[in-house]
Amino acid sequence: MATKRFQELQMYQLSEQLADDIWKIVEGWNFFAKDTIGKQIVRSADSIGANIAEGVGRVSFQDNRRFIKITRGSLNETQHWLRRAYTRNLLTTEQINAIKTLVNKLAPKLNSYLNSIGNVRDDK
Repeated sequence: MATKRFQELQMYQLSEQLADDIWKIVEGWNFFAKDTIGKQIVRSADSIGANIAEGVGRVSFQDNRRFIKITRGSLNETQHWLRRAYTRNLLTTEQINAIKTLVNKLAPKLNSYLNSIGNVRDDK
């Protein structure tokens, strides 16, 4: 079974876009917002792609699955911080809708990938 490089995976590309979009938004916040919610949300968003990359680089299916589960946790954490930022008027409705679109594409891809790890089709 041929394995894709992590950079070629759609879920990784979506995670990069999500993290970069969040970074650009947080850059415009005031110091207090950046220092509190900003750092947390950037770290959790960056962690999504980092865990995908680390999981793909692992030798065993079990390790890869474990890192994808951690990735889902990082995505949930990112969603938590997005909710906090929106509630505190740090995100516009337009920004949250754009981010929500990415999250809604990324989450099912993570789940599908997790379910596929270790499943090898037998075409006999």
